[in-house]
Amino acid sequence: MDESGALETTAARAVETADRDRVLWSDADREWASRAAASIVGERASADEFLSRRAQLVLERIGTRQPAVTRTVRGIRWRPWVGVVTVVAAFLFGLLIDRIGGGSSINLLAPPVFALVAWNLLVYLWLLVRPVVLGRGAAGPVRGLVIRVASVRASGDTSRSDAPTAARRTVLAALPRDWARVAAPLYGARAARVLHLAAAATALGVIAGLYLRGIAFEYRASWESTFLGAEQVRALLAVTFAPGSWVTGIPVPDVAAIEAIRAPESENAAMWMHLMAATVALVVIVPRLVLALVAGLVERRRAKRVALPLDEPYYRRLVAAWVGEPARVRVIPYSYTLTPEARAGLEAVLARAYGNAAPTIDAPLAWGDDVEQSQAMDAAGTEFAAAGEIRLPLFSLTATPEEDAHGAFLTALGAGGGAGRAAASGTTVVLVDESAFLARWGDDARRRDERRAAWRELLEAHGSVPVFVDLDEPDLAAAEAELAAAASGHDGGSGATPDARGRT
Repeated sequence: MDESGALETTAARAVETADRDRVLWSDADREWASRAAASIVGERASADEFLSRRAQLVLERIGTRQPAVTRTVRGIRWRPWVGVVTVVAAFLFGLLIDRIGGGSSINLLAPPVFALVAWNLLVYLWLLVRPVVLGRGAAGPVRGLVIRVASVRASGDTSRSDAPTAARRTVLAALPRDWARVAAPLYGARAARVLHLAAAATALGVIAGLYLRGIAFEYRASWESTFLGAEQVRALLAVTFAPGSWVTGIPVPDVAAIEAIRAPESENAAMWMHLMAATVALVVIVPRLVLALVAGLVERRRAKRVALPLDEPYYRRLVAAWVGEPARVRVIPYSYTLTPEARAGLEAVLARAYGNAAPTIDAPLAWGDDVEQSQAMDAAGTEFAAAGEIRLPLFSLTATPEEDAHGAFLTALGAGGGAGRAAASGTTVVLVDESAFLARWGDDARRRDERRAAWRELLEAHGSVPVFVDLDEPDLAAAEAELAAAASGHDGGSGATPDARGRT
């Protein structure tokens, strides 16, 4: 799906998942959008085409009722002028650096060219180690700043507290957050292209400033140092200006010539300016333009194929309904036997979160069983993953999380295939039923929070995201939202996200 289609699809998702109580967008609206999109794209269309066309219909209809939604969609698009302004400003910055070495003289040991070359060499080194330090594809602080400036805009919603306004505010808050997550790889490449061009423009501005001022004034080259002698200075200059000397054929003067221009002596700086300009061109401008070209190619490819988290319940439900096949969902309880009430609650949660899903609830895997040899694991192995089904481990909050038991179960489950993971995020969603815990301990928030923290620590150590839900009395809207957020590998933008019973 291209960038525009992905943005509109993400916006439609924000409308339909953030508006939990169907205040702005009813079930009838959802059914209409799916039916109309299916009719328009036809049976042979791809899932991307269906989702993209459906999103357009959603935004067209919701836009007539809630113009703020369409304004926000327009507002979070990348602003091309930010890149143009950044590059032009960088060139002017380089052009206006007027103190080459002080007045009309060039101190060969302290020109801005040295700092420019050194800075860019450090950047090249950082680009090599950044995947190790930040992770592949992660944006650094400068790139992150460019992305924020170019793509984030406040919704400007009012502070009224009626239900439609509250629902609209929730949607408008979810939309930029969801799009930032989806577009992060694309925007990372785009910001990198802008920054590489800006660096090249700065260097070009420095060179232009050198020669423009050299036409109007006579620059004199000299050097002075408390600690270095002519021999050391010559060695330093020979290394620094080696690229420029290689390109221009101008040799770096010998030690005697260097000694002859020691302050207060000097000479016409034309030769040194040629060496500086050629060095900057070879070390800064050319590599930066090559990097900008590479980033631009990556950006172009990513803009044509923005990866949506299609394994999320929201997308699975839509696509499954469109093709007429229910989503396949499998729940694997571990050392936990569901009561009839909890089972009914689980089925209601799955029906709400996955639409017309055909859920399968396995017989519970007993504590201490050999996980890898169990019937559940055999059934949920490679073949299960290849079928594209959703796999949800289920634990009880009453149990104390144990690495040797629950952790081993998760490890074995992950080794059996990735069916339970959101493809885009690599996240495994785990259900934790609180019904028995609440029946025993009531609303003892401190005890519940401590047990939740223990479970969260164990699950996160296995790359999993917990969804806590009271299956005896589930809040279906909250459970649906939490499952979607967990499958996306984020917390929905709040550290105090209500649980599946509506509590915080």
